Amino acid sequence: MVQTSPFNFGFLQEFGVPLRRFSKGDMLMKSGDPGHDMIVVLEGQLDIRIDGATTETIGIHGIAGEMALIDNAPRSATVVAATAGEVAVIDRATFLDLVREMPAFSLFVMHALATRLRRKSGKD
Repeated sequence: MVQTSPFNFGFLQEFGVPLRRFSKGDMLMKSGDPGHDMIVVLEGQLDIRIDGATTETIGIHGIAGEMALIDNAPRSATVVAATAGEVAVIDRATFLDLVREMPAFSLFVMHALATRLRRKSGKD
């Protein structure tokens, strides 16, 4: 699912956000691990898995890891590459800078969270 964005993702370069390439089958995040960063998909697709079952597949501009980054709790899901691609890796300090400097980014993350919660609750 391609998520729409209220802004240009050129901010990633402006904020010096590192990029990470991945191959199909790579595990990018593991359930239970600490959540020190979140990712934004720039290319490819990722499967979000809970208890081994894929609950969602995200594509370009999809995000993962935001819940653990926000609440400092362990990751609630595992993220595995469904295809090869690239993500932007946003650590906590950069996330806080983005929230302060780019309110549209905060709304983008909140929208993604709300959509995911509604889908999980069957209220979408």
